[in-house]
Amino acid sequence: MPALGEEITIGELAARSGVNASALRFYETRGLIRAQRTAGGQRRYERAMLRRVAFVQAARRVGLSLEEIAVALRLLPEGRTPTKADWERLSRSWRALLESRIDELETLRTRLVSCIGCGCLSLKTCGLLNSDDRAARRGAGARYLLGDEPTERPRRPG
Repeated sequence: MPALGEEITIGELAARSGVNASALRFYETRGLIRAQRTAGGQRRYERAMLRRVAFVQAARRVGLSLEEIAVALRLLPEGRTPTKADWERLSRSWRALLESRIDELETLRTRLVSCIGCGCLSLKTCGLLNSDDRAARRGAGARYLLGDEPTERPRRPG
């Protein structure tokens, strides 16, 4: 690929980042990236937007929401290319969030393995079964897989 100038088009940003132009426009509407406009209304991005797009893509891959990403990106300076120290400060702000996500994923993996491996294959005796939607009082989602314990365990026949 040819070297990029200080300002790049949306096509160049898409080609270099591997992100579709439509997604880049969406990121712009969400405030994740920004562009200047030419007299003809075409977008021009600072070359440094490549790092922001890469950051957004990496954050999305680990399951962070666009809002969480936007909050983090607000920590970066306006009007200048972020330095290594700026990126380190941003990544430190996510440490607790990422640790929490890792804990959630490990819990989910453990519960799925134990559930799939238990071999009961029965909705009458399954420890994760939510009969009569009792877990709904605890919130949305697969409550037992997310770590909530059933208040009454189904009785095993026998």
